[in-house]
Amino acid sequence: MSDTAPAELQTTQLSNGLTCELPASSPLAKLLKSQRTWVGPTAKERLGILRRAKSVAIVGASPNPARSSYFVSTYLQQSSDYDLYFVNPNADEILGQPVYKSLADLPVVPDIVDVFRKGSDIPAVIDDVVAIGAKTIWVQLGIWNEEAAYYGESKGLTVVMDRCIKVEHARFHGGLHLLGFDTGQISSRKQLR
Repeated sequence: MSDTAPAELQTTQLSNGLTCELPASSPLAKLLKSQRTWVGPTAKERLGILRRAKSVAIVGASPNPARSSYFVSTYLQQSSDYDLYFVNPNADEILGQPVYKSLADLPVVPDIVDVFRKGSDIPAVIDDVVAIGAKTIWVQLGIWNEEAAYYGESKGLTVVMDRCIKVEHARFHGGLHLLGFDTGQISSRKQLR
């Protein structure tokens, strides 16, 4: 008989959907816990989200042309038919449009709330999205909060995370070549150089 207590087991869900029990203190359990298990909408589902949307609110929009939110806003303003609403408590105007201090100040309920905020801010933004009655939160590329993704879904939201709405829109509308990305589309049309 051993003097040590049996290791506490934890059930871990693998990316293929299977589960297994591992000692909670094992290096493998720690590694698996650090890996992403939340998946989010498929490419086809993301396309549907973008096609159905008429309006997009951009939380964390910036008037600074060096910021990614400004670049994405510029693209959406010039290359989409979305009604755009910019949300930033520290700005008054972006791309010639008024800026709202909060989601609650918007004159409409946007179809998509696109978020440029750090991962730890996402749960509070989810609460704001739910409070105004929006149905989709789109968290930009490079921002990841897995617990917030599950939390948003538990509140009835469609959650897209760690994906750029500009890249996804361009991908589905044949515009990735504008940035030098290979769209994978073969065309007989002569390309302008």
